[in-house]
Amino acid sequence: MRKYIVIILWICILGACSVTKKVPDGSYLLNKTDIKSDVKGIGSSALKPYLRQKPNSSMILLGRVKLHMYNIPNDTSTWLDRLLLKYGEPPVLYNEQLAVISAEQIRLHMKNKGYLNAEVDTAVVKKDKKANVTYNVTGNEPHRIRTFTDTIHSVDTTIYNILNRSRQLALMKEGDIFDLSVLEDGRERMTTMLRNRGYYNFLKDNFYFIADTTVGTNHVDVTLSLNNPSDSTRHRQYYIGDVTVINGVDPVLLQDSVRRSSLDLDTVDYKGMRIISGKERFLRPRAIYYNTFLRPGRLYADRVMERTYASLNGMGPINQTSINLTPTIRNDSAYIDSRITLFPGNLHYIQFGVDGTNSAGDLGVAGNVSYEHRNFLKGGETFRVQLNAAYEFITSDSLNLLDNSFYEYGIETSLSIPQLLLPWMIRQLRDQPSASTEFSAGINFQKRPEYLRQFFNLSTRFQWASHEWRLQHMLEPVGVTYIRMPWKSKEFEELYFNEDVNPILRYSYDDQLIVRSAYTLNYSNFNRLGRRSMPTVPFRIRSGIEVAGWLPRIATSLGGGEVNDKGFHTFFKQPYSEYVKGDFDIAASYAFDDRNTIASHIAVGLAYPYGNSNVLPFEKRYFGGGANSVRGWSTRTLGPGTYSNDTITGSDFGRKIGDVKLDFSIEYRHKLTNMFELAAFVDAGNIWTIKDYMEQPGGMFRWNSFYKELAVAYGLGVRLDFNFLLIRVDGGMKAHNPGLPEGSRWTIFKPDFSRDFAFHFAIGYPF
Repeated sequence: MRKYIVIILWICILGACSVTKKVPDGSYLLNKTDIKSDVKGIGSSALKPYLRQKPNSSMILLGRVKLHMYNIPNDTSTWLDRLLLKYGEPPVLYNEQLAVISAEQIRLHMKNKGYLNAEVDTAVVKKDKKANVTYNVTGNEPHRIRTFTDTIHSVDTTIYNILNRSRQLALMKEGDIFDLSVLEDGRERMTTMLRNRGYYNFLKDNFYFIADTTVGTNHVDVTLSLNNPSDSTRHRQYYIGDVTVINGVDPVLLQDSVRRSSLDLDTVDYKGMRIISGKERFLRPRAIYYNTFLRPGRLYADRVMERTYASLNGMGPINQTSINLTPTIRNDSAYIDSRITLFPGNLHYIQFGVDGTNSAGDLGVAGNVSYEHRNFLKGGETFRVQLNAAYEFITSDSLNLLDNSFYEYGIETSLSIPQLLLPWMIRQLRDQPSASTEFSAGINFQKRPEYLRQFFNLSTRFQWASHEWRLQHMLEPVGVTYIRMPWKSKEFEELYFNEDVNPILRYSYDDQLIVRSAYTLNYSNFNRLGRRSMPTVPFRIRSGIEVAGWLPRIATSLGGGEVNDKGFHTFFKQPYSEYVKGDFDIAASYAFDDRNTIASHIAVGLAYPYGNSNVLPFEKRYFGGGANSVRGWSTRTLGPGTYSNDTITGSDFGRKIGDVKLDFSIEYRHKLTNMFELAAFVDAGNIWTIKDYMEQPGGMFRWNSFYKELAVAYGLGVRLDFNFLLIRVDGGMKAHNPGLPEGSRWTIFKPDFSRDFAFHFAIGYPF
């Protein structure tokens, strides 16, 4: 109650303080600015950036807090007065000259958008030392394209053919509005294309437009033309010439002829590249070659330069990469000679981490220590060893902490190589940027009062990028996970290993061998490393497929396996899992302006056990609810389907799993400041089982009823953006709860806070 009284008093204090307290006589506080436009698609949000004067900042519900803070003190006699003045905001006084400039800037923008006869009328209402300014924008009839032609073919046929084949010349067509931004974007696209086709020093200013507005009422003829360089009749295409790589040698020593003679340098020619190394070679030539895409004889391209920077800087032992390009003419041909300098960084890294944990009220501590060698075999390989351990105090009346506790420990090792080790792959694939091969192995032990569980992992991963880093690939040819439980208590056996009690959980805790293959594809329609601006609707797509059991199945079919007493085929005397699993996830956003964005998300997942598996492994099944799912439910509390078992006390997470998953979300985000952001969201989704399991009644997916079983939630969130880290707090309320009896599922009309609210704390956006 006390906190509500403080809030009410604070609001009363702010309200009592006049916003015009410190506005001088004869001046007016800029109280409000408004833009009214009759042009469809060019509204207030699009024109506000052209205002040269804006009112004091305001916060939702609290109003102009900073202005009120500035108005409270009368002098600087106390530290509190000085603090309020420092963090407060002085009143913004209406300036007639800035209003005139704002109107002209708006008119010029409308002209650039094709409304050459646009008019901007400024209306100012002054009252009680406040000024309200309204800009009334009348677009009138826009100018439209009558004809759009080009003269590039007569100037440079090579450039014309490049642009014509890629359909870059059709910037506008008859009837389009004469929008200069469209023409400017076209110039940038054409320039980017040419710079990726060998035209090293080509500038967008080489393209120019001739617009004739005298051809008729509100019509314009536009001609696209090309300037030739002053010293030639044509623009030159450049090829990569000599490539010299300074492999970890101090360039200052190389420039000093006296000190250079004392260096023991090793110069080798590797596939046309000249690599200069010191006495102790920094990187092997092969590793440099496969991460350097500026190669002799290739046509120069800006994206090849970007690939080289990204790949070399992405190698662990390299601290910095410097590339100097020198255009030259040899035998009447144009070349780009490049000098690449690699600066070594720290090769050895040790990291420590300690975290506190809280699982269902049981407190614990977890820690890890890892060591990295970032040039393990002189080829930029990263060798990593990580030790991890965790201890959790399980609530119990016993004083025996070891027997009544949960502890976990393990070790994982990995070797990452900055190239694809696929000898049978095509050459183009091996030359893709951000390519790497990773081998990893790990073992983990979990000890609880009820059981001892062991995990063994082996995997191989290949990763690479394509299409200017917009397409990311991850291939796992073979991954092996072996789970065994060498010891379990008698009570645990009776509770979970009784077929009549809970077959699903029993299968989850059985010894399992998972031999899988997986392929994951990530695509985004923008590239932050490229020259192009962000698209109007940026989106990303994630999809993947995983198949388990095919390799053991082939081996057993050839006579290498047996059938155990439970009827399961075995591989090296261990039953193995067989399933196929596919996922598809898409997220998109649209920014109305620099402070308001709407984002949406759809995720679909389907997994199916077959052959040697009746149920998917527990770790491979889906769960519903949580900070990145339907936020009206806590993690692992939603579904499957309409399943709900009120007779179970405590956690029912063992049954809150499924084989089918659907998630839909839409979220509105509003930036208050560069750091604080508010969000309002609506989520929908659920999980289902692919088979009708007796232990999960109502959980099976059915086409004629699944849409009635979608859970729906709504809520608000706050984000703190620290640039390098985004902290998210969301509060969700259930709107439609499929776990309730029919007729009472729409809880939005009769909310129960204790039942329907879920709180989430997370890092990063939900999608």
